Amino acid sequence: MPPNPIRPTVPFDCDGKHHGFLRLPHSRNKSAWGAVMTPITVIRNGPGPTALLTGANHGDEYEGPIALQGLAHDLEAGEIAGRVIILPYMNYPAFRAGTRVSPIDGVNLNRAFPGAPDGSATEKIADYFQTELVPMADVVLDYHSGGKTLDFLPFACAHHLDDPAQQAACVAAVTAFNAPYTLMLREIDPVGMYDTAVEAQGKVFVTTELGGGGTATARSARIARKGARNLLIHAGILAGTPERETTVMLDMPDEDCYHFATAEGLAEPLVDLGEMVEADQPLARIWPADRTGLMPLVHRAQRSGVLAARHFPGLIRTGDCLAVIATAMPETE
Repeated sequence: MPPNPIRPTVPFDCDGKHHGFLRLPHSRNKSAWGAVMTPITVIRNGPGPTALLTGANHGDEYEGPIALQGLAHDLEAGEIAGRVIILPYMNYPAFRAGTRVSPIDGVNLNRAFPGAPDGSATEKIADYFQTELVPMADVVLDYHSGGKTLDFLPFACAHHLDDPAQQAACVAAVTAFNAPYTLMLREIDPVGMYDTAVEAQGKVFVTTELGGGGTATARSARIARKGARNLLIHAGILAGTPERETTVMLDMPDEDCYHFATAEGLAEPLVDLGEMVEADQPLARIWPADRTGLMPLVHRAQRSGVLAARHFPGLIRTGDCLAVIATAMPETE
């Protein structure tokens, strides 16, 4: 297997604050010997833990990029012990296009792991994270939100894992992030995910869903900024006292949490985010988009719980995720 062609323009093992790029050669019509230049900041101050912080794994999700641009600007080497590696735009081609997947090869970075050093552009990016960046890290934070097609309650989450000690460490880190909602998640298809690749290397992993609709809000950006600093304090990298607020504990234990549209048309929500629902309660009506006078298709809740996510915007197609219901757990301080 050939080596990965990505080259960093910043040092990883020198003290100080370094801004630069991950340079991926990319020959194309408009740039024969061109490159994809992914911005990166490395901040190091002696020995200590390493945090790897990423946003825009999907290019239409903006809370992570906002928080990490702020952190890369504000955080100084003298404030930390250890190392912080910051990539506000993990999937830089998708971020610049404002799309979920890369416009170069149509690949979803969050389904491309472990990647390949001789694969497509996205597969090369995945391989570089898999073989170079993740092994450096002790704790990994990957920001997500709903992008253009989903809207979420603002939560940080950990996954149900086979290793109870690793799961406990991830839960402690997610709790430290201190989003308004803290969620335990079982993915319906974890194959190829960055999450899975990081957890397979035994790392502490935190991910989020902080809103959606293809934009950030003032509230969601504040949650993202606060969470990054709280996590660095929890990891022993940054000194200080974490900002803490009440968080609502949620669980998504199985596939019944996910609801998918079985028709296309105009979606009429019947429940808002954060509201409690009972099993078999109507969640949404889907009206025909091409004629009047027909009955809508009513989608009902497959379980009781809290509406944690919904489709966005108003038009929906067969197979789209319509809603996600999580199980509420007791609140904690």
